[in-house]
Order: sequence, then structure tokens, then C-alpha cells
Amino acid sequence: MTRLEKTLAAIDALHAQDPEQENGKAKELIYAENMSGWLQKLNPNASDELQIAVRSQHLCRWEIARSEFPMDRPGYLKWRTELGKLHARKATEVMATEGFSEESYKQVESTVRKLGIKRNADAQTLEDCACLVFIETGFLPFAVKHSEEKIISIVQKTWAKMSKQAQQEALKLNLPEEALTVIQKALA
Repeated sequence: MTRLEKTLAAIDALHAQDPEQENGKAKELIYAENMSGWLQKLNPNASDELQIAVRSQHLCRWEIARSEFPMDRPGYLKWRTELGKLHARKATEVMATEGFSEESYKQVESTVRKLGIKRNADAQTLEDCACLVFIETGFLPFAVKHSEEKIISIVQKTWAKMSKQAQQEALKLNLPEEALTVIQKALA
């Protein structure tokens, strides 16, 4: 087993501790697998650091509850910032056990935290993966809980975060008609 494979396996072992299950499997492990699946499509020759960062999105997310922060926009943003720090710290702790360099830690931390997203190609790729996973797997469950106006706004914000390549991939997804209708309204 390579150093990368050992690192990803250790990250997956952490994901598997997620108390929330989906069909008998840890929800965050499923999410991580979906993230890596999109990375493989978007950048099949991704560096070890990018593979680790993408796989670490949401790493141990359940350790910081949304309810620990005010239920407003600033509270949400603070929660997301703290999660990014947690994900990066957990990922680099795993990397340390496998002998990665400090330069590699910094690269993964920067990518996981999406620092300099418009200037950092790896951070943009991670964001693309996250947006594509949301559109492919989380969009419909989210949509049934919110008004069409809010959904359109979320699609517009998501679309603006994505690279042209990711936008093209999103348009190729085999989504149900109701999802496509909302997406078309949002992009009109």
C-alpha cells in the first residue's frame, strides 16, 4: 500500500465514525467517496495533496454542531470557518503519521480551507467537486425543504463558485425534470 493509499484509508476510517448513517454506511464516508469520484473526472492526474484535500472535505464534520453558533448568516459563516480549520487539522494529523512534508501540510490546509480560491487551482477544484456533489446528490433533498425562490438563489450562488469545466459537467448530469427546470430558471 502506498503512502497516499494509507493516508486515504486513515481518512476514510475517520469518516466511518460519522454517527449519521445512510443505508448502513457513514454519511460522510459516502460524501468523501463522491468527492473523490468527481476529482477523478475533473483531474485524473491530481497530486497526492489535492487527493487528500478533496477526500478531507467534511472530515469529522459532526464534531462541531451548527447549533453551537448563532442561527444567522454570520453564525453560519463562523461555523463554516471553524469546520474548515477542523478538516484541515485532522487531515494534516493523518498526513504526519505517513511522513508528508510541512510543505504538503500547508498545501492541503490551504486547499481544504479554500484559501485564495480564485488564485488557488487546487482550492477551485475542491470547490468544483463540492458543488458537483451537491447538485448530483444533495440538490433534490434540499429543494423539497425550501421555496423555489431560495433554491434559485442557491443554484445561482453555487454556479458562480464553479469553474467553466465544472459547469459543463453539471449540465451533463442526468437529473430529474423538476431539478432541471429550477436550474434552467436560475441560469436564465
